[in-house]
Amino acid sequence: MIVEYSSKYLEDVKDLLVELEEYLVSIDQDHLDQIHSDYREKMAIVDLNDIKNNNGKCYLMIENDKAIGLIMGCIFPYGEYDYLDYKCPKRGEITELIVSKKSRSKGVGQKLINKMEEYFKSVGCEYVLVDVFAYNEIGKNFYNKNNYHNRMEIKIKKL
Repeated sequence: MIVEYSSKYLEDVKDLLVELEEYLVSIDQDHLDQIHSDYREKMAIVDLNDIKNNNGKCYLMIENDKAIGLIMGCIFPYGEYDYLDYKCPKRGEITELIVSKKSRSKGVGQKLINKMEEYFKSVGCEYVLVDVFAYNEIGKNFYNKNNYHNRMEIKIKKL
């Protein structure tokens, strides 16, 4: 069952965010990701404040009264001068999509992304953006299967 976030599930959200960050740290070939000692207590609050302040939503997949997956998305405003070189269609941005390891490959992520896309459409968004960590092949494959494509790439070089 998918529900909109309520504080009842805050600890589950924290657990899911930590699980994702641990995974990202484990695949980071640049060794730049970390889990700071404040991460668990602060990251969920930062993400939830972004949602609150940017017309966003957080949906949770609940099983046995526990969140086993989440998706967060916002509708961030454009900058003052973005119109100079961009058409600026209304777009939503998926900021987090996490499915607990034991619940993967069961359609949870698909249901969550469908729910967020439905929300974005309902408020007039024309596009959805998502950043995917370059080393996250599972994530990239998931989004590719859902008809997302690269528009921009960020390159990095160690000096």
